[in-house]
Order: sequence, then structure tokens, then C-alpha cells
Amino acid sequence: MELNVIEQIKRFQDFIDSNYYNSLLDNVRKGNRFLLIDFAELSKYDPDLAAELLDAPEETIKAIEKAIEQFDVDGLVNFKIRFYNLPQSQRMMIRDVRSKHLNKLFFIEGVIRRKSDVRPQVTSARFECPVCGNIMNVLQLEGTFREPTRCGCGRKGKFVMLDKEMVDAQGIVIEEAHENIEGGEQPKRINVLLKDDLVSPLSEKRTSPGSKVEVIGIVKEVPIISKSGARSTKLDLMIDANYVQPTEDTFYEVTISDEEEKDILDIANDPKGYEKLVNSMAPSIYGYEKIKEALLLQLMGGVRKVRMDKIVSRGDMHILLVGDPGSGKSALLKRITQIAPKGRYVSGKGVSGAGITAAVVRDEFLSGWALEAGAMVLSSDGLVCVDELDKMSSEDRAAMHEALENQTVSISKANIQATLIARTTVLAAANPKFGRFDPYGIIADQIDLPPTLINRFDLIFPIKDLPEDTRDEKMANHILALHQRPDVNEPEISTGILRKYVAYARQRISPKLTDGALEEIKEFYLRMRKSGSGEGSIRTIPISARQLEALVRLSEASARSRLDERVTRKDAKKAIELLDYCLMQVGFDKETGKIDIDRIATGIPASSRNDVMILKEIILEMESKHGKLIPIEEIVNEAKGKGLDENKFEEALQRLIRSGDVYEPRRGFVSRI
Repeated sequence: MELNVIEQIKRFQDFIDSNYYNSLLDNVRKGNRFLLIDFAELSKYDPDLAAELLDAPEETIKAIEKAIEQFDVDGLVNFKIRFYNLPQSQRMMIRDVRSKHLNKLFFIEGVIRRKSDVRPQVTSARFECPVCGNIMNVLQLEGTFREPTRCGCGRKGKFVMLDKEMVDAQGIVIEEAHENIEGGEQPKRINVLLKDDLVSPLSEKRTSPGSKVEVIGIVKEVPIISKSGARSTKLDLMIDANYVQPTEDTFYEVTISDEEEKDILDIANDPKGYEKLVNSMAPSIYGYEKIKEALLLQLMGGVRKVRMDKIVSRGDMHILLVGDPGSGKSALLKRITQIAPKGRYVSGKGVSGAGITAAVVRDEFLSGWALEAGAMVLSSDGLVCVDELDKMSSEDRAAMHEALENQTVSISKANIQATLIARTTVLAAANPKFGRFDPYGIIADQIDLPPTLINRFDLIFPIKDLPEDTRDEKMANHILALHQRPDVNEPEISTGILRKYVAYARQRISPKLTDGALEEIKEFYLRMRKSGSGEGSIRTIPISARQLEALVRLSEASARSRLDERVTRKDAKKAIELLDYCLMQVGFDKETGKIDIDRIATGIPASSRNDVMILKEIILEMESKHGKLIPIEEIVNEAKGKGLDENKFEEALQRLIRSGDVYEPRRGFVSRI
């Protein structure tokens, strides 16, 4: 049933008067030029109006705006109406938009991939006839600027433009979210036009690339102009947005109700609250208590500090899991992306350096170059899980260095110089060098990743899959019970509350180090450094300043997990225990019996480095006796006297040859370069 405009205006006036009058006054007082209306309420109040809005949205919205202007309140000219909470029947996948949907109201969900700059757009212009003085108003609804063709007095030709009305406009590109796609389908994209208050600074934050949003708007066609300047018979589709609301928040934007806050505080006050949180991290995965604890602390994060000299200490901590195949690494990663908002999962060969940081692409809108954010930038204030890190090519891995340490991504390509913010936490998983750990080998030698990358991870956990009767039986029972009754291992704290708990901790709690915690961390650091000063010239470096910062981050995260504003000695001990566990697993040097961070950080243990130094000295001494050509046999005899057996000698010599310090001009002789 079609309603005439006067009837529509009257009905809308009654609806706003009875439901939204106070909100209207409130918005006018705050200086907001829009009113947000719940579609469900309109539908209850007047089903005919609601149906009319869905079928002929442009005319109906104009009628509502006219109805609002009738109220005796100042500042209601050009007031905009925004709708939300549309029925599910109006939900539309981007791939399903067809010509029959033109000029109807729908809502779509997706991820913002790209965003253009805000530019003014002319909506109407007023012209004056130079002959008779008649004033004409021309609406500018199409892409090209229109002038009047003739005046009422019969004059044709140029008219004088008096003024024009403009609105701020911005284009964004929305892509279907990957969870809504089946099989081998490629996610489809659509352009969305935002105007007026949708491009205000407050709304700008909601529409940054990477955000998941729901867009309510009218489907419109856009003429395609061919190269010759003529209109093409094909038309492009676009959505003229009426309202945009984010459907996924970062930890800092999650809203927490009073009831949820009460549940959160109950967990924090529970003596077993911390254990419950750890057990709820991944209940369907058996064992790995230390790793689950570390993952909880990773979600909590440390406190980001900006010092007076603008040097930033990151609060996010990065964790690397290196383990045998089939040990549940990918399952842990997938689970963590469920808990963390803005959690993204990328894997091995399926990710490129540009895809993980940022890419420069051709922009169809402005026919120039545009920046397209990659996974680490898109999930800023969120979490990225990188699976199969060892399968990525070395160039692509190198792209992650800056994002891991400085939390920025710098681009200088195609005349674009930009630094993007990537405040992202990274959880990575990789396999050992030969696919499986050699139980008798040194773990550090089996991690096939560049030392520069490994050094940026705060905690490294090796996961070995070794047969052990009691553990194997428990694991088999656990896995089989899960298959028999999939819901048998319900987490003690539901995923929703766990997510809210972490969000609450990150929003409200910024813990400060107490003197006790500071003493504890300092004592551990100095004790470890001292243990490295070994006998003779072997000096293992057991711990570096990077690990010291990691300890602070872990301690702050531990305090956050208890919702405590103070980092106590207990938190520091927990952090030290975790770091010590990792160092003992990965950095222990059997030859010296000490922890040696160089095993991980540089790939060469201190004992080997010491052997190389001894060999260099011998070659220097020999050069003064024998000249350039030095027989290897004589070096071997000299080395034996200094405690280097044949194996160590061979290894040290190979290292020197590989590094380019010495070479073999002919068999059995070496020369220094």
C-alpha cells in the first residue's frame, strides 16, 4: 500500500514525538546532526511505514527529514536520519547484489579493505538567469556537474552560479568476511559512499581498514564512462550508506555490561581464578600448561610506554612455538584467534611479505596508487597467528622484523612514503629444521629460523612429541573422549566471558612495578649475567637486555590477569619461572653447562665462538713463521696444544672458511684473506 507524502510526514511526526523526541533534543544540544532510529521500533509502531522504507528508501527518508523540520526546535535543517537493526530478510551478501535490488534498503557485512580521502561533494547548486533574474535550483545527483539548460523566460546558454551546497564524502571498499565464504570462492568487493556525519572524526575511527563493519544503505548504480567519454551500457554498483556500525572491536573498544563486570570481578577474587583462566585457554588440547599460561599472559599484554624522548617500549609480547608435527600447534593458534578480537590467522606459503605488512596497489577510484594494509596492520590492537613460519620465504620473513620490534610498517614505493601503525601481538608456530626434533641433538641448532627474527620473540617453546606410557594413555583417552562426546570439555570460563575478562583487564588496568618486583627481576638478571662470566676466555652470554624487557612485560601481564594495579614480587617470580623454563629448553649449552642466549640469538654458541678465536690467533702466529701459505697439519698440532681436538678444529676451520676469513689456495694449505 502506497502512502502519499503528506500522510507519511504526519505519521513520522507522531512516531518521533512518541519515541524519539528526547533523543532528538539531546542530539541537537550535543551538536550532532543526526538521529539514530531502531528499525524494529518503527516496524512495531507502524508496519506500513517500515515496509515503505525498505521499498522506496530515498523518498521515505526525505519525508522523515521533512517531518523532523516541522518540530519547533532550532538547528533541525539538514538533519539526517540513520537506521539500524534491520530485519535479517534485508541482509545481503555482496556477491548476491543484482539489478533488482537497485534503490532498495539492505545491509551487508564485511571487512574494510581500502579507504579514500574525505573530499567535498556538491549536492545542489543555485543559478541565476542574467536576463530575467530568475533563480533555479539544480540537484547534483549524478557523477557529472549539471547546469540548467534553459530558463523560464526562454533564454538558453550560460547562467551565473550563485552558490552550491556541499557535503563531505568518502569512498570505502568493503570485502566479504572470509568466514562467510564457501569452497574456492574469491571474496567479492563493493564500493560504499559515506557522507555527512559518517565521515566525522569519530566515525573515521570506526571505518579504518581492517575493521569488520555492517553497512546499512541503498544500492545504487554508477554510470561507467568509457575512454572516449561516452557512457557505457554497463553500470557499476555502489552502496549509498545510511549507517555504518562496527561488528568487531579491539580489546580497547569491547563494551562490558554491569552484569559481565560482576562476573569478571568474581573470577578475579576467586583464589583459583588464575588456574581457571589458564585451563579455559584451550580446554580441548591436552597438556601444555606452561604454554597455555604464556598465551594467557600474551593476551593480557604489558603496558605500552612512551618516554619523554619519544622512544616507545612495546607492551605486546611475541611467542614462538617450535614443535614436532601433530603436536597441536595449529589448534592452539586457531583457538587464540577465537578469543582475541581482531584475531587473524595466516599460514606459511599462503602469505607474502606485502600480504603480512602492506602493499601498494593501483587505485581504480583516483587512478593513482593506494596503500592496502596487510595482516599485521589490519589487526593493530589485535593478534596475528602466523602458522608454518619456517615455510615462508626468507624475504617475506624479513618484512616482519620492523613490525615485531618497532610495531610500525614503513613503505617507500611508487611515490608513496608512509609509516603505518602495527601494534600487533604475534603468535607464531614452526617445525624444526628436519621436520622433527632429534631428541639427542641441541634444540637451538634445530630451529631453522634467522637469529634476527628469533631474537624478537619474548618466549620460545619447543614442543617435543616423545613416547611416554602414562602421558600417551592420558592423551589418547582425552582425544577419544572428545570424539565420543564433543562437548565433554567445556571451558570453566566461557569464551565470551574470557574475551570480556581480557578486554576489561586491558582497558582498566595499567600496572606499575613495585620495588619488590623490580628487585626480583634485577637479581635474576644480574645472577644470569654473572653466571656467564666463565673460566678463561669462554664467556657465554646467558641473557640480554631484550629478555630483561620481556620479563617486565610478563610481570605486568601477570598483574593484569589478577586485575591488580601493582606488579608484585609474586608476578615477577611467575615471569622469571616462564623465561627460565624457555631458556633452559632452548639456550642451554651442554659443553659449558650454562645457559647461552647466543645459541638462539646468533646461532653460534659461545664455546664455538671461543674455538674460532683460538684458531684465528694460531693462524696469525703461523703467518709470521711460514708466510702466506700455512700447512694445515702444523695448525692441527698447534691447536692440540691449546686444547682443540680434531672435531672442534675442523668445525672452527669450516666456520672461518664460510665467513671468508681464510681460504684454501691448494689442498692441505690455508691462507688468510
